[in-house]
Amino acid sequence: MSTTLEELIKNENIQELIELCEDKEIDIEQLKTIYFSYKDNREIVGQIAMNLSLRTSVYDRSQAYSDTMVELLSDIATNPVDMGARWAVAKNPHTPVEVLLILADDKVNLVRALVATNPSTPTKVLEKFFNDEKIVRDGLSGNPSTPEKLLKILSSDADKMVRMRLCDNPGATSSLLKSMLNDEESEVAKAAEINLERVTNEKK
Repeated sequence: MSTTLEELIKNENIQELIELCEDKEIDIEQLKTIYFSYKDNREIVGQIAMNLSLRTSVYDRSQAYSDTMVELLSDIATNPVDMGARWAVAKNPHTPVEVLLILADDKVNLVRALVATNPSTPTKVLEKFFNDEKIVRDGLSGNPSTPEKLLKILSSDADKMVRMRLCDNPGATSSLLKSMLNDEESEVAKAAEINLERVTNEKK
């Protein structure tokens, strides 16, 4: 007879609970039960945050949305037990705007950088990030919600990888991509050409 979730929690079978949390097919209500039973356990909190990320790493991210997911993301965002868990929340497309606003002021620059990549982050926050540290500002280059005026400035960034991410940005306009076709780096120019072709085909 298999051990039930309630028994695992009652008997504090931490390793087995962590293994359960690694399975992205586990019912999210079970994840919730584990989380609120062990929200002071760094390994469990971190694994649950990763699980939520895996659930949204699919083509149709909307399929992973649920009120329970939002509840977990919101609680993990202010859980001090694991900084890495905040990273996963910051980049999750289902993280509520009010939670992103809290994480936008996080003292850890990588957390802010991941908020900068999140399409749900409000424009006013993205504009504020443009004056943040380089690692945060660079996160704006791949965000489809970043205002065009900021993407235009980033298109001339000295960092090749920033320009590469911009070329792959679904929010980059055809005029911006055309201006990058003659980039000094052939990889950037090629990326701009590929995305420009995509944008052109979508307009047909």
